[in-house]
Amino acid sequence: MTGLLGALSEAWDEVRVHKSRVVLSLVGVFLAVFAMTTVTALGQLVAQVQQESAERGAGRPATIQVNAFDPMTGMPPDAEEWDAAVADFTERYGITTAASVSYGEGLYRLPGGTQRVQTVRVSPSYGELHRKEPVQGRWFREGDRASLSPALVVNEAFLEALGVPDLSSRPTVVLGGPTPVRATIVGVVREGYGSELVAYRVDRSGGPWDDAGSVDTAQAMYGGPTTLELWVQPDQAEQVMEIVSRDLGLALGVQVDAYRQDASGMEETLAMLRLAIRGAGIVVLVLGGLGVLNIGLVTVRQRIREIGVRRSFGATSGRIFSAVMLESVCATALAGVAAVGASIVLVRNLPLERLLNDGIPLADTPGFPVAAAVEGLVAATAVGALAGLLPAIIAVRAKVIDAIRF
Repeated sequence: MTGLLGALSEAWDEVRVHKSRVVLSLVGVFLAVFAMTTVTALGQLVAQVQQESAERGAGRPATIQVNAFDPMTGMPPDAEEWDAAVADFTERYGITTAASVSYGEGLYRLPGGTQRVQTVRVSPSYGELHRKEPVQGRWFREGDRASLSPALVVNEAFLEALGVPDLSSRPTVVLGGPTPVRATIVGVVREGYGSELVAYRVDRSGGPWDDAGSVDTAQAMYGGPTTLELWVQPDQAEQVMEIVSRDLGLALGVQVDAYRQDASGMEETLAMLRLAIRGAGIVVLVLGGLGVLNIGLVTVRQRIREIGVRRSFGATSGRIFSAVMLESVCATALAGVAAVGASIVLVRNLPLERLLNDGIPLADTPGFPVAAAVEGLVAATAVGALAGLLPAIIAVRAKVIDAIRF
């Protein structure tokens, strides 16, 4: 242990003595480790952005969409019977995330007049399933179902058409129909194209206008039948589709179709992306290591007389080998620490959500990947060891007399 500490101390002293040479030799390693660590970290963030972007539309792996209808009439089952059957099914099989979805249009009384707006009625769990992250306010929660004022989440174009800049004034909007219903806007999402208005409405509220067959609902809301989305483990998707079609079909006496709607190949695509990014980082690091090796070979030739003198005073081959090797390792490890620190500062201060995700907050924002930092430090140390190996062997094989005469 004492010998190892002595060798490390000696190597560090050599680094301090030859500061200029060390700094010049480590520029390549610093840049290589910095590039490798930064590219790996940014690659993971880009992969997260791509994953969440896909899941906002199609749902998380694996999302099963379920539709039910009478094959004779084409009509959906009774709403109360459907809700009861779905609740029994999800409880029986332990499915924790299930969301109801209904697409249609709603009548909204805006300052410019009453307009039909694309409206999606969803349960609060839809936000978790589709990673809905509002840029203002919040998404729906269970308490919104008991509210007498229907909760709305709208896009930025809707808020602009309403004539309010943000949610600080707690804006409301009147839903059309013979009996006006004042809805509360609780969140704003970044969706739609150009001036297209988009609104999400909680699937049911505490007021009488949400009763089945309500005249107000029929006139204020036009849409298709409610569908069901289930979030299950990807390896259970096929089994769940078979079971839900059978069980709900028997319970309701209707035809039930189930299919997987998420991007099933997303995991493989992201894995290939991460692999390609890591490969590029390794190539950059190898190029930096070659530069260190080249400078190390030149340096050991210049120090050959010094090595001969040390050997003549009794320095063993092992001590010479470890001194030359550890000098390279200490220097590259120091460069690795500096490179990883610089990479963390850069990645943490980049406006990645604005640059990569159109300003939409990430539902699961990854921190700086620890694996990337560890890989950078390990790679820097390994490059130092490999780059110092050949110069150390040359130093050990040098004969004392020849070295002194050099």
